[in-house]
Amino acid sequence: MRVHPNKRAIRALGIAESFRKTDRLSTIAGVVMRSDLVLDGFVFGGAVVGGDDATSALVRMYRGLRRDDVNVILLSGAIISYYNVVDVDSLADKTGVPVICLTYRESPGIEDAIRVRFEDWEAKLLLYRRLGSRATLALKTGKKVYARLASIDEDDARQVVDSFTLQGSLAEPIRVARLLARARHADHRGA
Repeated sequence: MRVHPNKRAIRALGIAESFRKTDRLSTIAGVVMRSDLVLDGFVFGGAVVGGDDATSALVRMYRGLRRDDVNVILLSGAIISYYNVVDVDSLADKTGVPVICLTYRESPGIEDAIRVRFEDWEAKLLLYRRLGSRATLALKTGKKVYARLASIDEDDARQVVDSFTLQGSLAEPIRVARLLARARHADHRGA
C-alpha cells in the first residue's frame, strides 16, 4: 500500500506502551488519528515483558480494530516491553500497512544489553540485527527523529510524521497512545 501523505485525512495508528520490569505484561495502547488530528478510535493490548511476542501482539491489536482505513502505523520504538523486539517488516506484511517506527535519540545500539540480560540472547539479537539501521528524519519543527521503516520510503515517512507532529518530535497519535497506555497501566496496577 502506498501512503499519500498529502491526502486530506490519512489515518495513522499510533502505538505506545507502559510497563514496569516487574510486570508480567506491558500495557500497549493504539490510537487511530486522522491527519487533521481528529481521534478516530483506539485499542488496547499487551506483550510479555522481556518476551518475544511484540510483533504478534501488535498484529492482534491492529486486527482487533477491524478497520481497513488505517494508512500507516506509527510505533514508538522497535524494542518494547523490556527488549521485546518488534519485527517491523513482519508487522507491515501481516497488516498490509506501512510502518514507521520512531525513536528520539541517537544510540549505539543494545546488542551488549541483550547478551547480558537474556540466557537465550542469540534469537533476540538476530531479530534486533534484522531491524537494520535507522533513517534520520528532519521534521518541520526543527527536531530530528530516527526511524525504522517498512513498506514506506524516507520522504513519505517524513511527510507523514510532519503531518502528525504539532511541536517537538513526538507525533500526536503516539503522544495520545502513550497517555492512554500509562493511564490504563496505572489503573490496572492500582486495582
